Amino acid sequence: MSTRIVHTNDAPAAIGPYSQGVVAGNLLFTAGQIAIDPATGQVVSGDVTVQTERVLRNLTAVLASAGATWSDVVKTTVYLQDMADFPKVNEVYSRMIGDARPARSTVQVAGLPRGVLVEIDAVATVR
Repeated sequence: MSTRIVHTNDAPAAIGPYSQGVVAGNLLFTAGQIAIDPATGQVVSGDVTVQTERVLRNLTAVLASAGATWSDVVKTTVYLQDMADFPKVNEVYSRMIGDARPARSTVQVAGLPRGVLVEIDAVATVR
């Protein structure tokens, strides 16, 4: 099976030895996206709502660079620093992914890179 690295300037550059996404066969696996503004390289200011919006915009850019949209996403994993933020994250998530309804797991973690409140990754089909 061939693989293809996915990269876009519309999402934060990888800050370590990994790719924004990898297409393997007809599946796209994204790296976890955090609330980094790709234009500045800095974490966005604001609460979990603001951070979730930035994370989902970053993921949308990675999906687009592989030729996918949210309707192609089959699975996401949401990592939260505090599970009490779930209702706010869920509201933004629902609004931003539209009618797509991928399978999803949500977990609380002890910490996330750069002290962010939320991280999300995705698996999508590509043509």
